[in-house]
Amino acid sequence: MAYLKYYGHSAFELYVDGKKILIDPFLSNPLSPVKASEITGVDLVVLTHGHMDHIGDAVEILKNNKNAKVVAIFELANYVGEQIGDTSRAIGGNMGGPMKVDGLEIALVPAVHSSPIGAPTGVVIRSSEGTVYHAGDTGITMDMALVGEIYKPDIALLPIGGHFTMDPVEAAKAVELIKPKVAIPMHYKTFPVLYGTPEEFKKRVEEKGLDTKVVILNPGEKYEFKF
Repeated sequence: MAYLKYYGHSAFELYVDGKKILIDPFLSNPLSPVKASEITGVDLVVLTHGHMDHIGDAVEILKNNKNAKVVAIFELANYVGEQIGDTSRAIGGNMGGPMKVDGLEIALVPAVHSSPIGAPTGVVIRSSEGTVYHAGDTGITMDMALVGEIYKPDIALLPIGGHFTMDPVEAAKAVELIKPKVAIPMHYKTFPVLYGTPEEFKKRVEEKGLDTKVVILNPGEKYEFKF
């Protein structure tokens, strides 16, 4: 069955259509229950932008998983490919229609943030078992309504910590714009400056009377799904 496993901060393991995908694998974050050296069987590493708390341990993971590919905005994918010494494993795209990658559709979508390498993005991953939208680091943006309209994500992974990204108030508005079946908060508690809590996010979403179910995952927990 398809699943999402949370590793703290914005790091997730996604398993869909028989593919193991790591998204923003900052596994050296203080909340992660696993080390990068323990991760095996990876098919794809997907990165939303070039800050080190999102590139994280991608290079080590790709070096340890020799058949894995990295998918990201063009400049960032090439940068990581150079770091692992194999640019043939770098799949660089840009914002627009989905890329066809190993039987999946992966679309890079706008994020309102900054990035030292390439542009910041969110990412939509479409599979036969469901569509997952990882918003990356972002503030609230009306582009999220288009993501919801065009891609119709089943699950939205949304930053809620504030200071660098949306806080619970903005993230609840994002849920209203996107209209996913499930929303999972991320990018909180990792560092003291991130003040948003998943409990407040859940409360704000419920106060809006939305149909979306909020699922709060502790690091190491798994959410199984099939839509």
